[in-house]
Amino acid sequence: MLVDTRRGLRVSGVLLAGAVAVGVLVALPATRPAVQVVDDAVWRWAGGVENGPATVVAVGMSWLGGVWVNWPLRALAVLLLAWRRHWSRLAAFALAVVSSEAAIGPVKAAYDRPRPLSALIETSAASFPSGHAIAGAVTAVGLVLVLAPPGRARWRWEVWAVLFATVMALSRVYLRAHWLSDTVAGALLGAGLALGWPAVVLALRDRRGPPPAGPRDGDGRDDAASPATSP
Repeated sequence: MLVDTRRGLRVSGVLLAGAVAVGVLVALPATRPAVQVVDDAVWRWAGGVENGPATVVAVGMSWLGGVWVNWPLRALAVLLLAWRRHWSRLAAFALAVVSSEAAIGPVKAAYDRPRPLSALIETSAASFPSGHAIAGAVTAVGLVLVLAPPGRARWRWEVWAVLFATVMALSRVYLRAHWLSDTVAGALLGAGLALGWPAVVLALRDRRGPPPAGPRDGDGRDDAASPATSP
């Protein structure tokens, strides 16, 4: 997973702090109007550039970030990690998924933010934060961290994962299913959890000291010797 757990914790902390900051700006009466001005401007822009091909792509990206793709991928990853006996990686990925999913409903209920008008797809529940953005970031970033070996190849996969999560989140804005601030907060939260849990798991494992001689889980010590941002 990660080589530098401290760096992983720092980056995760910055991402999560960013998500909290956006949430505070949306929640406070003093700052909410300014956020809404930006969100409204992006909403108008999305309506102005709407066209058939872009809508098809956006709907496809939104579907890729939905439950019918996310959950099968997550299940396959868990089964693969269990088969390989990569218990630390499995724990980190599972914790990222569970914590992110557990946060979506309560936060949406607490904010109860109305959705944008004139959405191009069917929507449900409150708008803030974007569940698609959270789930897409957790799955894309999390899968790379726990499945790809450290090195330049994984760095490229990380870039692709971030790019996918970003485009998928923005597709929700284009479809006017979410305000821009919904997706920014969701993407930051999802990426922060995907990166933070591996760092926490490895930090706790390293605190216990070197593993005893004999059979180890499928990770060996490669998890503790791999970088927060490879290579």
